[in-house]
Amino acid sequence: MNAPTIILSPSAAARVAAIAARQAKPAILRLSVEGGGCSGFQYKFGLADAPEGDDVIAEVDGVRLVVDPVSLDLVAGATVDYVESLGGAAFKVENPQAASGCGCGASFSV
Repeated sequence: MNAPTIILSPSAAARVAAIAARQAKPAILRLSVEGGGCSGFQYKFGLADAPEGDDVIAEVDGVRLVVDPVSLDLVAGATVDYVESLGGAAFKVENPQAASGCGCGASFSV
């Protein structure tokens, strides 16, 4: 089996599991990339009911991260983490393909 092309950190997996349990949904986080944001592309997160047929799946502690092939082209090699700081808490994408990003970390350019 090939190494995953995207990584879900244990802290992100734990947060997804907690959110999914509260909403009585499967512990599946969908990451997609859309045009827009202040840097050209923006990350979009949401809970999914099930993976789509062509999704790439990364799994940690029973929690799955799913990414469609078009979005994967822009986030391959990335790590999805969950960080808490004085400024708040959020999912963060550490994307090696991003040439630049905005201050909030929600959008990027390649």
